[in-house]
Amino acid sequence: MSTTAPTTVVPERTALLAMDFQNGIVSLAPDSDALVARVAGAVAEVRAAGGTVGHVRVAFTEDDWAAVPATNKSFSAVAAAKMLHHEDAACRIDERLAPEDGDIVVRKVRYGSFSTTDLHERLSDRGIDTLVLAGISTSGVVMSTLIDAADRDYRLYVLSDGVADPDPEIHRVLLDKVFPSRAHVIDTAGLRALLRSA
Repeated sequence: MSTTAPTTVVPERTALLAMDFQNGIVSLAPDSDALVARVAGAVAEVRAAGGTVGHVRVAFTEDDWAAVPATNKSFSAVAAAKMLHHEDAACRIDERLAPEDGDIVVRKVRYGSFSTTDLHERLSDRGIDTLVLAGISTSGVVMSTLIDAADRDYRLYVLSDGVADPDPEIHRVLLDKVFPSRAHVIDTAGLRALLRSA
């Protein structure tokens, strides 16, 4: 299976998803200031090229907590502890990546960006068929979103220097062994080159 990335993208059909870059999560990433700076640069590049920027955050209402079943190993604990309330400062998108007019913003209540949001419909309405993924963590929102998006037939890129995980070994295995079967793994410089060749 070839993992060679295409040499061009169509910016108008491309969206960069900045996932879970919110106050309560950013600090969990290794070297988080440098990570956010790289992703902010990628966001600016995509906007300048005429692409779409999407912001995904995880945040719960009281009804969302009540709806989490005990069978959900991860989120039943979140609900029981009443964590990540949608109005909490911890759930606000990092101000260095603040959404702008024309961006897509969705709130989710599970790991992936699609299953509990209208993100797919909003991307489809704009004719977007190519996604660039950045997020925290590699083993959480990035992995879940990538697998779901691949099954929805998006062309996928993962920014190797725009994702992070508290566990460096899991991060490495996903980027090197798992993601390349479903996505093109590039860095932010590679994205810049793709956008400039469009």
